Amino acid sequence: MSDHGMMEKEEIFSKVLRAGRRTYFFDVRATKAGDYYLTITESKKFTNDDGSFHYKKHKIYLYKEDFSEFNVILKEMIDYVIDEKGDEVISERHQKDFKKEELDAEDEDFDSETIKSAENFTDINFEDI
Repeated sequence: MSDHGMMEKEEIFSKVLRAGRRTYFFDVRATKAGDYYLTITESKKFTNDDGSFHYKKHKIYLYKEDFSEFNVILKEMIDYVIDEKGDEVISERHQKDFKKEELDAEDEDFDSETIKSAENFTDINFEDI
């Protein structure tokens, strides 16, 4: 690829959110005309039967003309979920790698902050992405 083609792919500004087996990448990029747009990439790690792993990625391109409406709807949807279900995460129990004994408060002292902190850590090798 030419140097010009590589420059089109470079991020102007980036942030990463690691969330369990998922990692979200927020990247500001430039169009050929020099305007900015946002890409949001979800990368999820999957383990094969042989122990090797691979990532599945999904990407959204969000352009400036859609920022305002996107932001309004996203905030509305987030507020709805929090209003209806609160901010406690209950879906962890449905993940195939969920370990009930980690959250069994009757057996041991239970420190939810420690568990939440550990769940937010993801060991990721960016060369594999």
